[in-house]
Amino acid sequence: MGAPASTQPAPAGRVLGALTAFDAFPKVSDDFFHRTTSGGIITVVAYAFMLLLFLTETRLWLEVRTTHELVVDSSRGETIRIDFDVEFPRMPCAWLSLDAMDVSGELHLDVAHDIMKQRLSASGAPVSDAERHSIGGGGAAPKQPAAAGGGGNGTVAAAKCGTCYGAEDSEHPCCNTCAEVRAAYERKGWTALRLSDVAQCAEDDYHAAIKAQEGEGCRMWGRLEVNKVAARAGNPKSSVQWLWLWGVGNFHFAAGRSYQQGTVHIHDLAPFTGKALDFAHRIRRLSFGPGYPGNINPLDGAESSAVLAAAAGSGSGSSSSGGASRSGAAGARDGAHAGGAAAAGGGGGVAKAPVGMFQYFLKVVPTVYVDRANATIASNQYSVTEHFRESVVARGGAAGAASARTLPGVFVFYDLSPVRVVISESRPSFLHYLTNLCAIVGGVFAVSGLLDGAVHQGQCALRKARMGKLM
Repeated sequence: MGAPASTQPAPAGRVLGALTAFDAFPKVSDDFFHRTTSGGIITVVAYAFMLLLFLTETRLWLEVRTTHELVVDSSRGETIRIDFDVEFPRMPCAWLSLDAMDVSGELHLDVAHDIMKQRLSASGAPVSDAERHSIGGGGAAPKQPAAAGGGGNGTVAAAKCGTCYGAEDSEHPCCNTCAEVRAAYERKGWTALRLSDVAQCAEDDYHAAIKAQEGEGCRMWGRLEVNKVAARAGNPKSSVQWLWLWGVGNFHFAAGRSYQQGTVHIHDLAPFTGKALDFAHRIRRLSFGPGYPGNINPLDGAESSAVLAAAAGSGSGSSSSGGASRSGAAGARDGAHAGGAAAAGGGGGVAKAPVGMFQYFLKVVPTVYVDRANATIASNQYSVTEHFRESVVARGGAAGAASARTLPGVFVFYDLSPVRVVISESRPSFLHYLTNLCAIVGGVFAVSGLLDGAVHQGQCALRKARMGKLM
């Protein structure tokens, strides 16, 4: 006869039985459920609201957020890349020169540049292929004087020694080209001669190009590399030295060949005597570094007519001056509007401008953009104030650019901020996303349960009240 079977539960069963006491979700038989119409309505609304919150939370999780941080810019020895594209509907390419200068007036002769220009017709259509432009003075290369002929034996005599008009020295006793005469006067710090008085300049194609291109326009575009910190000799403890430490500088489009006389930058306007220099322009693009997401350049698409309108609204008299500010999206919208209107009218869409100086004062803020992969883009953003100063003809001078007291042209002055903006991309983690989803589920069910209980209690109280009235 076998042993009786044990009635003690197995160890695994005892453990599972003990876990039953911790059940926080006791089950209720369906016989004790009472479903109501109001409960169904509340459930449908709760599920719809929960779905809406799910979609909103998912969109917020997928959206890339950016944070802005301001830090002191302690970088040294860097350069700034300036990309520009400017159209001059009524300024020929042979008349234009482009120079980059620092605040002391010294030319940046060692800047790396890649600048192109293209001749435009009066209607704005290109009339020639693009050609490279040399910074710090334009014009075609002067022709070299022919060497004196030799005899029949094939020998060539030494080239003749041209005069430097009193500016020769022991190292440079001869000036055989127009450029050498100008260089000799620059070394002496003298005022340059009129080109028409220099025999070496008679063979230069510069004057012929000025006459041949009269009535045309010009488009100039390219890139400048300028030093971020403007170096200047002097006492490093001087307050002026520290004011210039952050590289206030400018680049400008003006007429005539340029040269340096001491610390003064001069443009030779003698070939344009009696001619009106119309620097009406359209800035297609102007940026201080590569683009990054959300970057807005206020001067993209800007026209000179907007500067003249601002000057007319704030100034009075024949010598008007005024200013207007652009920054952020508002400036971009104004520029886009002006650019669209100009595009509709072609090259002649830009209104004519009086002889004067267009000035753009830019506050450039170094900016670093860091994406979610920690890849950085070093660039700059800027705000701008526009100004126009009409040229006043000197007393006793004839009407024209050569006798104007203000150098006609387009000047862009930039001032670097000592504060750097760091823009960082970020996105919440997946665990944070799941936590928010759980909070949505629990919160919606809790609120809907409270609402359903309140409605059910109200219905019960109303039913009892009606039954009391009928009795």
